[in-house]
Amino acid sequence: MCNFSRALRRWTLLLGLLSAWGLAQGFGFEDLAERARLQALAPYRDDSPPLRAELAALGYDQLRDIRYKPARSIWRKERLPFELSFFHRGGLQSQQVRVNEIAPDGRVRPIEQGAGDFDYGRTGLAGGDAPGFAGLRVHHRLNSPTRMDELLVFQGASYFRALGAGQRYGLSARGLAIDTVGGGAEEFPRFTEFWLERPATDARQLTIHALLDSPRASGAYRFLVRPGDSTVIEVRARLFLRAGVTTLGLAPLTSMFLHGENQPQPRDFRPEVHDSDGLMLASADGQWLWRPLQNPAGTTVSSFPLPAGPRGFGLMQRDRRYASYEDSEARYELRPSAWVEPIGDWGAGRVELVQLHAPDEAHDNIVAYWVPARPPAPGEAFDFAYRLHLQGGAQQRPPRAWVAQTRVGQGHEKLAAGERQLIVDFDGPALQRLADDSPVRAVLGSAGGARIVDHNVYRNPATGGWRLSLRVQPPAAGQAGELRGHLQYRNEAVSETWTTLITAP
Repeated sequence: MCNFSRALRRWTLLLGLLSAWGLAQGFGFEDLAERARLQALAPYRDDSPPLRAELAALGYDQLRDIRYKPARSIWRKERLPFELSFFHRGGLQSQQVRVNEIAPDGRVRPIEQGAGDFDYGRTGLAGGDAPGFAGLRVHHRLNSPTRMDELLVFQGASYFRALGAGQRYGLSARGLAIDTVGGGAEEFPRFTEFWLERPATDARQLTIHALLDSPRASGAYRFLVRPGDSTVIEVRARLFLRAGVTTLGLAPLTSMFLHGENQPQPRDFRPEVHDSDGLMLASADGQWLWRPLQNPAGTTVSSFPLPAGPRGFGLMQRDRRYASYEDSEARYELRPSAWVEPIGDWGAGRVELVQLHAPDEAHDNIVAYWVPARPPAPGEAFDFAYRLHLQGGAQQRPPRAWVAQTRVGQGHEKLAAGERQLIVDFDGPALQRLADDSPVRAVLGSAGGARIVDHNVYRNPATGGWRLSLRVQPPAAGQAGELRGHLQYRNEAVSETWTTLITAP
């Protein structure tokens, strides 16, 4: 115990010296990575100061009523291309994040909560003490040269959300996922401190550094944020594990799927309700795959091994038509797709898709992330980098053809007992240029007890794409089957691979 106490005191001293050096000499990613390494040598501790009782008791709507005053926004007086505002601590957002500004000369200045920074609205609370920030917002002239729009938010654990021009918030990204499945209770690492580089007057990107911490992980992150029609966030990270983990999820994405064209809900006037409608992934050897999302009765976990590594993966909102959702408030057709583009060779591993049951649209029930085949050993530095693309109408697609929609339900054709009919529409340049009588065929497979009874492929005269019609016998009760297929023309694949789960009624 005595040796442990001495080690902890040495770590605290080293961390203090490192922080002082950063304040005096400048600050960069390598400085933060060294801080993360030293942090990993000591036991995890949450050093958020306690909240006073009335703040801890705030509900969701009450906390939303406490707003940072726009006039207090950081960099507003300097009329810089980016501005910062903050979230108040309270209720479920009880943990404090520290925020710092890095000046052009590299010197670091803490950004402290000041008296009068927040409007407490109808909560009846006075300012009182300054409990610190629960998160931060970044604003930018994203949609108009005369108005600052919200561009990026960091709040809660390692969650962050960003927008491209004309988009509405939907899915979230995270810094890291630990044991989402397979390892007992999930661990949620959190960003405990941020350093933002003050932008120049003509800056087109913003640089943010963040320190991540959790009982089993410590990490340094750098985010280069480039706003635009498709906002791009370039992420560089270096991790140090305190202890082993079962599942290390890199570049995790979290979304919501309640119902859609492949899982209709007759009691809802809205045809579809989701932030994302499918998982798309591409392997380094050129294979593309599409998995429509589902809202399962329980929990499903799907694994997609990529021995050659990923070219990219993402949770996508392909359906961009208002008529598909008919929700004039939520505007699901404007929710961004998120495409993860690895930088460098990530090596072998797998994309994991976790789907949970959601009773309503307030619950995020979809998670996707990359799991490296060889996770780092405790204490080993583990580097990875990627670009996160927040996309709208112009989004990443396979180069030849893709799945436009998956529909489930009976048409005029009579089905045998227990059978289901699925309709899969493919579209894209490789299919549009084919003649109507081209010898296009489907290459199909099934597993897990599901059986394809019959299928047909034909030109869809309404769209110019090609339609695959399937009659399927689901697996036995309590089992989950899988279907997959792609279109082929003259022995050459001309579409991505469609794959879906199918369960007993």
